[in-house]
Amino acid sequence: MKNAAGKIIYVGKATSLRDRVGSYFTQPHDRRIESLVAEISDIDYKKTPTVIEALILEANLIKKYFPKYNVKEKDDKSFLYVAFTNEKFPRIILLRGHELEKIKNSKDKIKKLFGPFTSASSLRAALDILRRRIFPFRDCVTMAKKPCLYYSLKRCPAPCAGLVSQKDYRRLIRHLILFFEGKKEKVIKNLKKEMVAASREEDFEKAARFRNQIFSLEHIQDVAVIKEESKFKNRESGINIFGRIEGYDISNINGTAATGSMVVFEDGKPNKNEYRKFKIKTLSTPNDVGMMKEVMTRRLTHTEWPRPNLILVDGGWGQINAVREILAEQKIKIPVLGIAKGFDRKQDRLIADPKNPELVRVAELHKDILLRVRDEAHRFAIGYHKLLRRKKLFNK
Repeated sequence: MKNAAGKIIYVGKATSLRDRVGSYFTQPHDRRIESLVAEISDIDYKKTPTVIEALILEANLIKKYFPKYNVKEKDDKSFLYVAFTNEKFPRIILLRGHELEKIKNSKDKIKKLFGPFTSASSLRAALDILRRRIFPFRDCVTMAKKPCLYYSLKRCPAPCAGLVSQKDYRRLIRHLILFFEGKKEKVIKNLKKEMVAASREEDFEKAARFRNQIFSLEHIQDVAVIKEESKFKNRESGINIFGRIEGYDISNINGTAATGSMVVFEDGKPNKNEYRKFKIKTLSTPNDVGMMKEVMTRRLTHTEWPRPNLILVDGGWGQINAVREILAEQKIKIPVLGIAKGFDRKQDRLIADPKNPELVRVAELHKDILLRVRDEAHRFAIGYHKLLRRKKLFNK
């Protein structure tokens, strides 16, 4: 949609342009849409073969023209972006608008960035279809030494286990980048050349794989994205790392003077007015997991305290599961992360549920903030523990 000066003021997509465009002029809308309609002087359109390609074209046009009615405010944080990492075996990760400032100073980590995408559910569905049917890729934070479930589901070629060469994997990523650049025909042309070359070398298994990719690209089902959208509606909100994060730690010596700490970070910074400390009452022997349960149980009785967007514990799966167990008993859903020190107690290893890709993504992208939360929780717990020990000593 263009104004009288010919400037693009809005870009949109629809399976039925007649119905979509007509609705702007025949149905009541909010002030923003009314303002848009008042400025429209001309409407242009472009057909795409599939819904996925329309989704990508919309994002590329918004990035190119930055229409004011697509991005109402320049600091809008809700849009999603697709980022290709600059690693030996690149990953594809999703970033929120409020995370872009973070990666601007990390060009060595991000190779390509696409977006903004206005519909998170459509984007997730499209990536799921591309990964499942055409271009399998890795999205794990760290590579294990054996294939995971995604390999058996044919959603990842398992570079972790050496089941795909770096050259072949990077070729796959290049094709996917070209696809996001709106160059599907170029991808198909390249795949056909690679199929012929593989056939000449009598590598018929590889040639068959290229043939299947070509067929899938030429027969992407429009309805697939529409059907998949409903599966992702509940995942659009994401985890707000700049909301309220509560960090917990336990401090004791052989179970004596045991304490628990709760620190709060908001907007990536400590809010010391919200800090709380707990003197452990139910245990007198070393049991960090049991003590964490007590702290979390007592914390949740304080319904007047705001609920966090994220909980971070100093510890591994034992502490994480302790918190998750108490949350489940209270029927409360809050994502939980842990930071383990590693086998030599010198490594800071973030631990997140691998079944929650949003949580894994946040853990990797914002490790610096999470480490500050952990360090502050540890400092606060140690301080209270030492205070209790001094009181106990002087009272003897």
